[in-house]
Amino acid sequence: MDILLKPIVTEKMTLQGDSLNRYGFVVDKRANKIQIKNAIEEMYGVSVEAVNTMRYLGKKKSRFTKSGVIEGRANSYKKAVVTLTDGEKIDFYSNI
Repeated sequence: MDILLKPIVTEKMTLQGDSLNRYGFVVDKRANKIQIKNAIEEMYGVSVEAVNTMRYLGKKKSRFTKSGVIEGRANSYKKAVVTLTDGEKIDFYSNI
């Protein structure tokens, strides 16, 4: 099971990373906090202080077409906000 799917790189998460030392990731829906902590420590070589998780239901979408209304739903996902210990940093832009 691949636990870390992608990092969340937005203005809000970048500000939290600079000021509060928190970083966001989209993770597998079945992963728990211990698995997320171990995956981040292994991948980035940092020590994790806390992990907070949130589950998001996909938004309902609809389109109006010639053949009628098409309704569907965007994919649901799980987000993890990881707090690192003081002095630790993750640089997402280092290997570009």
